[in-house]
Amino acid sequence: MLQQNLTDNLINKSKESQYITSPSSESDRLEHYLFNIFEKEVNTPDSVVLSYKPIVVKKIAGYLSGRIKMPASIGIAGETASGKSTITKDLIDTIESFATEFGIEDAITRVNTDDYYYDRSEMVKAAGSFAAFAKNYDLDVPEALELELMSKHIKELLAGKSTYLPKYDMSGTAIRHDNYTLAKPSKVIISEGLFTLTEKVKDAFDFKIYVDIPEDLKKKRFFIRAEERGLGESASIIYENANQKAAFYIRPCKQHADIVLSGYADRIKYKNFLNKIIGIIQEMYFDHI
Repeated sequence: MLQQNLTDNLINKSKESQYITSPSSESDRLEHYLFNIFEKEVNTPDSVVLSYKPIVVKKIAGYLSGRIKMPASIGIAGETASGKSTITKDLIDTIESFATEFGIEDAITRVNTDDYYYDRSEMVKAAGSFAAFAKNYDLDVPEALELELMSKHIKELLAGKSTYLPKYDMSGTAIRHDNYTLAKPSKVIISEGLFTLTEKVKDAFDFKIYVDIPEDLKKKRFFIRAEERGLGESASIIYENANQKAAFYIRPCKQHADIVLSGYADRIKYKNFLNKIIGIIQEMYFDHI
């Protein structure tokens, strides 16, 4: 019965009330520290944090203090070339380094949204190339991905179950290998992608993060990547389509975000910000060892 109740909570994800009840002195102290960190950062020139909702500070404090004992899921979304993958990598690296240093097992598991694109390899073969395929198939809509399956996998991991994740070939074959990667439950489940915070999957996340970036920098990054992927003359068409679809599907996700991050801030600043939060955990639980 306890396991069923836990699973029901994970599926419903109606947990806002949990973050503002059962106060503890430790959690309150953490909340105060975190609030100061966020406020100082958001008011710093070239800040990595563009905005945040106050409730996120209370939620983070609840997890770090142990008041909330369930695993935490983090969803990171943003437009193409916004920097979300780089931010996710830095976050994972920081958590894994801390976990290695202090012998913490099962610290973080990544679920990559892009791996849930439907297999369209036969369509690529029929078109003759990925570039030709991309002219007639829209990859920039949520319907191009099996987001229901992604949500299911995240909820299974949060419920303490191991699961096999798919793997999508981004080299231009449009092949998706199902049941490819064994993912084990961990303290943090993290996902990133264009459509990570869209309707079919956003409720799987405890923490929702949106990465924002100016149009000119996003465009510059996109065409550098397009050249690396050999998109050729179709790059401009793909970009314009992506930009139009982002206005409809992706940018509205910003309103759901607990935290809006800068996609153009220096990576060192991201790591410094993360390390301030990590430092609180270290002080609380490890410095006395």
